[in-house]
Amino acid sequence: MEHSLSPAALAELRRPRPYPAVSVLTPTHRREPDNAQDRVRLRNVVAEAKRQLEADPAVTRERRADVVRELDEALGEVDLTYAEDGLVIFAAPGEHQVWSLARPVPERVVLSDTFLTRNLVSAQATERPFWVLSVSADRVALWNGGGGRVAEEHVGGFPLTRRERDFDPERQERQGDTPSSFRDEDTRHFLREADAAMARILRDSPRPLYVTGERAALSLLEEVGTVARDGVHVPHGGLAHGSPEAVWRAVRPLVAAEELKNLDAVTRELEAARGQREFAAGVDEVWRHAQEGRVRLLAVEENFRTTVRDDGGHLVPAGSEDLDSREDIVDEIVERCLDTGAEVRFVPDGALGDAGGIAGALRY
Repeated sequence: MEHSLSPAALAELRRPRPYPAVSVLTPTHRREPDNAQDRVRLRNVVAEAKRQLEADPAVTRERRADVVRELDEALGEVDLTYAEDGLVIFAAPGEHQVWSLARPVPERVVLSDTFLTRNLVSAQATERPFWVLSVSADRVALWNGGGGRVAEEHVGGFPLTRRERDFDPERQERQGDTPSSFRDEDTRHFLREADAAMARILRDSPRPLYVTGERAALSLLEEVGTVARDGVHVPHGGLAHGSPEAVWRAVRPLVAAEELKNLDAVTRELEAARGQREFAAGVDEVWRHAQEGRVRLLAVEENFRTTVRDDGGHLVPAGSEDLDSREDIVDEIVERCLDTGAEVRFVPDGALGDAGGIAGALRY
């Protein structure tokens, strides 16, 4: 199952497909007893997708068989042992993907010529993803972080490894000591390669970067390259060969401190916007400004969800049973704001006070 949504992956998901491109969404649960019905619910929503394919006169028999086969293969790849808060299956002729999300989604089946991506986009923004680069003289590992965890990432050539050369005993005798691994030219070249590889990843998927390693390793990486200069240094050795749990323990205090700093910055920005009459609050008001591309900073409380319907140009509260209800309006707003260049920040519940769970600073 997929977890990490890079800009390139999102662009590929949004690419038009031959009809039908099927999006299947269902909520999942991490713990008992809530997860007891997840497997049944998943089978039922996939069965509903097949029923809609069968009933759609625009879908030929051959194409229907193709997409049904992709749905069955996707269903076989789902492992609910590691379920998070939502699951999305994409299936189209000749392809399928399964995404696990750390954010709830409504149960839904959509047949279109593109996949429904707004729930993925919103979940990715919620997780506040970051990179961790763990450096040693013989291995450089890349970790994908977010949502309270890290996992090793195998992308862009990472992990980079090399065999350390034997140190020259004659050189040791001449210098009278054992040379540092981080002073020899081979190590400089190795870390220069790691820096270039990380720079390419940051260009394609920009995120905050934490760099772990011995102080000598951090100093050399900063000397030979550029990425460490803008990253947060974590002087902790051994993590290039470490476990995800060890890496998370090392960076967690710095990630938490950065989140507090970001919350303070968001609060100040919203207060300034309020004073300049460039402030919007509440789902209806923020949604209207988002449609016009006017939001430059969107703040959303982490667990804020609401169901609405369009009442002639304004959004009003609705029940999930209403035929025209929109259960994922918050995700719609998040995706729209990101598409129009806004900065999106998720903040702790209650942080927005009387703003109604969602607020924005406007461009004009």
